[in-house]
Amino acid sequence: MKLADALQIRNVTIRNRIALPPMATGKAVDGAPGDDMIEYYRQRSENTGLVIVEHEYVSPEGMAHPTQLSIASDEVIPGYRKLAGTIHGQGAAALLQISHAGAAAINGGLVVLAPSAVRTRDDRPMPQEMTAEDIKRVTECYVQAALRAKEAGFDGIELHGAHGYLLNQFYSPLTNKRTDAYTGSTMAGRTRFHAEVLKAVRAAVGEDFVVAIRFGACDYEEGGSVMAEIPEAVRIFEAAGADLIDISGGVPHIAEKPGHKEPGWFSEEAKCAKASVDIPVLVTGGVNTGADAQAILDAGAADIIGVGRAFLKDAGWAGKALASV
Repeated sequence: MKLADALQIRNVTIRNRIALPPMATGKAVDGAPGDDMIEYYRQRSENTGLVIVEHEYVSPEGMAHPTQLSIASDEVIPGYRKLAGTIHGQGAAALLQISHAGAAAINGGLVVLAPSAVRTRDDRPMPQEMTAEDIKRVTECYVQAALRAKEAGFDGIELHGAHGYLLNQFYSPLTNKRTDAYTGSTMAGRTRFHAEVLKAVRAAVGEDFVVAIRFGACDYEEGGSVMAEIPEAVRIFEAAGADLIDISGGVPHIAEKPGHKEPGWFSEEAKCAKASVDIPVLVTGGVNTGADAQAILDAGAADIIGVGRAFLKDAGWAGKALASV
């Protein structure tokens, strides 16, 4: 498997194994992509296989920060249509990462919802435990967000289930203290919401649309989620309709692996996932060079390599990396 090799994800062929992962830019204009953001993605789409656009909130009470993108209304579709066209114009495939911040949401005068009344960040209000009706409504918000992404011309969506956001809060025993069907005490309960959202989105968007999930695979805290649970969890996601597993960290807001600075610091978790499913696995973290990315592929840890900070520093990173290996 080489960095330059193409890869099929459901109905989409990505031209190589390089991905721009979702990273907040703070460039949203009234919740929609503006010209500065579109130019940012245009530059980083050149020679890149897959671009995953930074997270968009699916419902106003799920907003994580004031400059976040929104996919919560039809009014934003024209901006996304221009963004999708720009990314495709550079030859890259494009996904939108759709998200609900849950307990990590800003208040904004709205009730903050979460699996349980557990605060995940000191600067956020105490959340309210979601009722069955809340869960049903938010599931439909994910569905409508995915339909808007499809209408805007994207190749698919990625559910944000990492970094201490809502889906991750359901998965983590640190934040899920429920005792109902979504209980934090069993794997079936912890992944029930994920599976329901995946199935509902798949039923709505049809078979010609990629549905990925970013998975906060481990919490790295006592009492939290652990690596040994990854195989069972990712098999549930695959069975529910996921086409791609994107491995990252869990609660609270972990985009890095504690104590690790080596390229591909989530590679061990990604390799565990890859051995458990038949769909592609993406891993991000600490990759600086083409050789770093190729080494992770050679180790069989993942099928796609996400490159974050190096892409922030150098918009032309992908072309240089491909030429170096």
